[in-house]
Amino acid sequence: MTALEPLEVAVEGGSLRALRWGSGAQVCVALHGITANAASWTAVGERLPQDWSLVAVDMRGRGHSRELGAPYDAERLAADAAAVVRATGARVLAGHSLGAYVAVGVERDFPGLVERLVLLDGGLALPVPPDVDPDAALAATLGPALDRLSHVFADEESYVDTFRAHPALGPYWTEAIEAYARYDALPTDGGVRARAVLEAVRVSGRELLTRGAEIDAAVHGLTVPARLLCVERGLQDQPGGLLPVDVVEAAAAAQPMLEVSTVPDTNHYTIAFAPHAVDAVVDAITRD
Repeated sequence: MTALEPLEVAVEGGSLRALRWGSGAQVCVALHGITANAASWTAVGERLPQDWSLVAVDMRGRGHSRELGAPYDAERLAADAAAVVRATGARVLAGHSLGAYVAVGVERDFPGLVERLVLLDGGLALPVPPDVDPDAALAATLGPALDRLSHVFADEESYVDTFRAHPALGPYWTEAIEAYARYDALPTDGGVRARAVLEAVRVSGRELLTRGAEIDAAVHGLTVPARLLCVERGLQDQPGGLLPVDVVEAAAAAQPMLEVSTVPDTNHYTIAFAPHAVDAVVDAITRD
């Protein structure tokens, strides 16, 4: 499949940008990670069967929705996503990383709006010490992805090179990763910068680290099936994904609507790009 013309969906405060792959009647809306954009779903969109369409959203304050301003809180992101679901008639809502948390929030705030969720390395409350500084923890977790948002680069190639240098992306480079990186390059005075708005990222990061009890309650309250795909390596390609194994096991034991599987030989990012991982994601989206 190839991407069609970008979509614009009316939401509170303006229009949300999305990309659509395919023209099939069965629709999945897809939500990206905390600093990412709709093009992070390129590989999945290109692999979906002909009777499916993927509508990947540029969430508020990211991608081509960067001008859609505050509030950036979880409730607003969920309401935005729900608007896209309604506009497209989607049956399935998928989310990667932050997008997985937003997907769970949609089910919490708009129960039964979709038939199932697909969650990629996200969606469960993170174990956080009570005295942690959320901004410091966010910087430690995201590392170079967060640094990228504060810099102006000489040109698009220099910007894309920061993705190539990322330990969890560069060694696994594909055309889809390059498309994602180039889509994120925003021409600006003096060069090129990231499209994600730093404050939008900080708000989401703080919420992920401080609203764990609410996230737990939302997962325990799921009324539709949720397929959680876990990874073996993390945001820096280190052992262990974003979600600790014990957290995943406890959530699965407590919530029968949660179906958990681990996609081998993937990290936090390549779950959406590696060919074998994309096959697993497509199966989770399309399997009834």
